[in-house]
Amino acid sequence: MDIKEKLGDLTEKVKDKDFKDDLKKDPIKAVEGLTGIDIPEDKVDKVVDVAKDKLGDVFDKLKK
Repeated sequence: MDIKEKLGDLTEKVKDKDFKDDLKKDPIKAVEGLTGIDIPEDKVDKVVDVAKDKLGDVFDKLKK
């Protein structure tokens, strides 16, 4: 399973308040913990962008 598939799992996980708090405190560590993948420094920005896109959709839905 690749990182993009794992990031898709974030859509369900962000409903968990503890995970959401961890994500706010240290997003890279939270994503690494969820995916089990150590994110290389040169890929962090791309992973964060993908996560923001996915999470933005979820947060927008939760606000409604």
